Amino acid sequence: MAEIISMPQLSDTMKEGTVIKWNKKVGDKVSEGDILAEIETDKATQDFEIDISGVLLFIGVKEGETTRVNDVLAIIGNEGEDISHIITKLQSQKHKQKSLEFEYKETKEIKKEIKKENGNKKIFISPVAKKMAKKIGVSIDCIKGSGEYGRIIKRDIEFYEKTHIKEKEVENMNFMIHSSMRKKIAEHLSKSKFSAPHYYLFSEINTDKLIEFRKNLNNKLSSENKISFNDIIIKAVAQSLRKHPDMNVSWNDEKIIIHPHIHIGVAVAIKDGLIVPVIKNADQKSLSQISKEIRDKALRSKSKKILPEEIENSTFTVSNLGMYGIESFTSIINIPNTSILSVGSIMIRPVVRDNRIEIGNIMKITLSCDHRIIDGTKGSEYIHSLINFLEDPITILV
Repeated sequence: MAEIISMPQLSDTMKEGTVIKWNKKVGDKVSEGDILAEIETDKATQDFEIDISGVLLFIGVKEGETTRVNDVLAIIGNEGEDISHIITKLQSQKHKQKSLEFEYKETKEIKKEIKKENGNKKIFISPVAKKMAKKIGVSIDCIKGSGEYGRIIKRDIEFYEKTHIKEKEVENMNFMIHSSMRKKIAEHLSKSKFSAPHYYLFSEINTDKLIEFRKNLNNKLSSENKISFNDIIIKAVAQSLRKHPDMNVSWNDEKIIIHPHIHIGVAVAIKDGLIVPVIKNADQKSLSQISKEIRDKALRSKSKKILPEEIENSTFTVSNLGMYGIESFTSIINIPNTSILSVGSIMIRPVVRDNRIEIGNIMKITLSCDHRIIDGTKGSEYIHSLINFLEDPITILV
């Protein structure tokens, strides 16, 4: 017996999904456990594993198309099974029509007949409307009249010009349809920016010892296990949160949530925008563990193979644009976090030491805070601890 397969909800916030690739085509046999399709959610692209066996009889969403959760994705049944009655029923359900695809020759024939009837039908139009239609170069066959007995009048031409002609202009423009992920990012950041009152703390870090620390560390490691500056920053951020648990919090309309764990989100740029894999219990992990985990999750984020649970429940976020040569910047808080650290590149700059000007290495950081929870004093004390760790990084290991 045929069974309808609906668009699954692959994450807790997923409202719609985009079919990236079908691994089966109509007529193929499928077995329980087969990967039927790759589906992009608001967070990542995931394999959709089928839990029944049979023959793929119908595909309801083409590759590249988006549909809502629970809309028809496919129909699976027995070989040669007649599912026309199911398709007819689905057609009659107005709210599911957008997710279904039907390419019947009868539809094309009906369109031809309608066009022919319109061609033989006498069209009533006012002189003014006729003149306007000629001026804008539109056939009156395309316009529906709103006057008496369907007569085309001035306002019909004006309405057509405002809608159809502008739509045609848009068709000639280059554009990209928003991906599910891009729409979710926009929604998430807008909510953060307009609900959490942001303020920013700017500071500089002397990275001379940090550079030397990383160099000495990597001299003892194999090429595939090298530690990056970002790995050290993540560890320092986590250690600082351990010293300042009042920074490791989230806002709730009824209460302040104090997190017992330190989970650091690491912003990773991907083709469709930004994703934030989470290093859980980062304060309890070694630099090597953090480094290995970041590399793995960053790679799977870019190929959209990261799991939903691996990008959830962060308590603090780090965004590092230093590798792009950015000197300094501010970031929007990744709610429900209440802070995010923006890290710039390490730059060679003149610095004053013991009343003398010398050449040194400087890195600029910015801490964005939610003023509902984190006041200036708390944020400043946290920044002070972070700077101490990074300017004397051997203390991170203690």
